Amino acid sequence: MAGRYFDLHDDMGDQGGWYLSAPRNPQGREVDDPWQFTDGCPVRVEERLRFPIYHPGRPLEFSLAGVGATPVVHHRVANIFTELAPDDVQVIPVDVDGQSEPYCILVATRSIRCIDEEQSAEVQYFQPEDAQPEKLGTYRAVSGMRIDPTKVGDAKVFRTWGWSIALIVSEDIKDALERAGVTGVKFEEVTGPSAVTPEERERSLKLRALYERTETAREAFWRTLGTLDEEAIIPIVVGGGWPARRQVWRVIRRPEGRTLFVTDGLSDFYVAREEPSVGFGLELALETDEPVADVATCWQQLVLEHIGNELVEHEGVREKVRTGFLSMEVDGQRMPETLLTKNGRVGVLLGMEAPSLPSHFTMPDGEVRLVTVKVLMPAELAYLLEHGKHGREELMRRFNEHGPGHLSRAWRQPVV
Repeated sequence: MAGRYFDLHDDMGDQGGWYLSAPRNPQGREVDDPWQFTDGCPVRVEERLRFPIYHPGRPLEFSLAGVGATPVVHHRVANIFTELAPDDVQVIPVDVDGQSEPYCILVATRSIRCIDEEQSAEVQYFQPEDAQPEKLGTYRAVSGMRIDPTKVGDAKVFRTWGWSIALIVSEDIKDALERAGVTGVKFEEVTGPSAVTPEERERSLKLRALYERTETAREAFWRTLGTLDEEAIIPIVVGGGWPARRQVWRVIRRPEGRTLFVTDGLSDFYVAREEPSVGFGLELALETDEPVADVATCWQQLVLEHIGNELVEHEGVREKVRTGFLSMEVDGQRMPETLLTKNGRVGVLLGMEAPSLPSHFTMPDGEVRLVTVKVLMPAELAYLLEHGKHGREELMRRFNEHGPGHLSRAWRQPVV
């Protein structure tokens, strides 16, 4: 009788745990191919690698690190795998910043073609139009995955062929990890009948079509503004009040060393209504020509997040932003001191025209306003609050004198 198998991943619900960055070599550079550790084959590593801590927290004994989702495990966890599945894994000793305890990369060395497409909730293949010929025939997405255990053989740890993001373990491995109280692990069974009803499957397909409809159109527009930074990873937040209940941001590299941060979901369809729309009918854009070391933690990204939260919570604010100008203040925590008011806030001006950016773009289901975000110096915010509409117009005139006026900088002289 075929056994039970489980998808092993890190427990994202553990809010107190750390997040690790991608592995680095002794010279401090990220490894060229972090995906090699999840390809389902043995790996050859010449140098001892190190994992920086991306977000501090309680050390976990099992983590998926960086963009490549590299499994990093405590040595005692590695021992469980090598004892129960010695032919299926490779462990590579590594260092984790600030940790004296031994850690390893856990590599599953087998890749098995066993995804049950009929029982899985949904599978999507890479198509020629995806412009990734090396991935044709493999899976673009798999949700509600089920595998055929009769095709697994004697493997206890493996990657699923064509969808190597999944790390599958047998039931006895799962039981051993749970008995040992390993922190950071989470299991999802991938054997047995699908838990998805035909009605749920149909709804999922409908929502997926709507997601792709909006994503494809919006990404095509982003590419007209510059080069999408495919390496920049800003974690997607699931939930909240954005139209499709997912919070996404993108980074676009522009001429003359500029970086454009944009929201990528305020114009999603309303998932609760399950019908085409452009959501709030707007997206935010903040452009800077200052160096950005880490797009995921920089102050420019944080400003966008704060403004997005304000728009979600206040319909009246959304309407003003969608049709005109608006100034507001946002939380200044973790912002540069040069931007902070006496109350620890940061002022922003929304909706300023930018000659190098369009004010609107067209989606399949309507027009979307691209709302620029201009971060104000404290003196400029005070001037605007004192002089109202006239003050705003005078500020914009002075900004453009020093052009491009819409650029946000933390290190500049105020124009008043």
